[in-house]
Amino acid sequence: MSQPTTILSGIQPTGKLHFGRYFGAVENWKRLQEEYDCLYMVVNYHAMTMPFQAKKLAENSWELCFNLMACGIKPENIFIQSLVPEHTELNWILNCFTSYGQLTRMTQFKDKSQQNEEKGADGFISAGLFTYPALQAADILIYKAGLVPVGKDQEQHLELTRNIAQRFNNFAGKEYFPIPEALYTKVPKVMSTADPTRKMSASLGDKHNIDVFADEARIRKQVRSAVTDTGGADAGAMSPGVSNLFQLLEASGKTEAHASLMADYEAGALKYADLKEAVADGLVAISGGIRERLAELKQDRKAVKNQIKQSSYEIRKRAQETTKEVKEICGLMNVRF
Repeated sequence: MSQPTTILSGIQPTGKLHFGRYFGAVENWKRLQEEYDCLYMVVNYHAMTMPFQAKKLAENSWELCFNLMACGIKPENIFIQSLVPEHTELNWILNCFTSYGQLTRMTQFKDKSQQNEEKGADGFISAGLFTYPALQAADILIYKAGLVPVGKDQEQHLELTRNIAQRFNNFAGKEYFPIPEALYTKVPKVMSTADPTRKMSASLGDKHNIDVFADEARIRKQVRSAVTDTGGADAGAMSPGVSNLFQLLEASGKTEAHASLMADYEAGALKYADLKEAVADGLVAISGGIRERLAELKQDRKAVKNQIKQSSYEIRKRAQETTKEVKEICGLMNVRF
């Protein structure tokens, strides 16, 4: 019997776990782990590419582990990137197989550099921000992942990973690394309810994201204040704000309400208040169960942390084996594992 395909995905311990991240990544992870060999990583090395505070980074990394488990991710599938130092060792090796020209064309580097300047970082742009796509390639290839769940904003980085893998394979003279394929989520991008022309994001401020762990009153208030008509839609077309609300409704699993309200929209009889109420009902139902599970997990924080440390230890064994093989291919000396 063949081994299930390995899936690798990561999430940064920055900002809140809002519904954009939940529907765009975490909910999909929960489904995938039932049929694939899934590895879900808290990418705390990546979080260092932008201005950060050491204490906050540590706190956020652990908090994200708790949050992922509350959302239904199995602890044995979760690990913390910095607990597997082979990622950075392979990163250096793959840096030497990465094209400088390709790195200069990464749009996320340009976007995040601009964000960095806007935050008053005194013009400092870290080299890590420029080279982290090579670390991302190491994250994927060290587990020989065949599928990578991505949003549209990560397509360019995955294509770079594919190029790095092929360049290494050519050097090795064999197909050592599988060439990973993109696995697109059902909800590729959730937009801000305050500005539906922008992606839901914690970095834009509280009004631009809906926290999965917020209380019911807060969630309902944010949905009720959602922008509907932005004036940007073509005549006869659904406005971005209304489209985003329908997407949230569908993502929350309210299929009957979605069908009924869509029929109202097509008949020209849709009341925005009804649409917002249905969306709020769907989000509150999801949030309620997750918050209950989080409260249970936090009753024994030490036990949960030990679970993540153990899963990171077990997952590291796989990374060690790949790093050992890669070093042998490159003619580098190995320590005995």
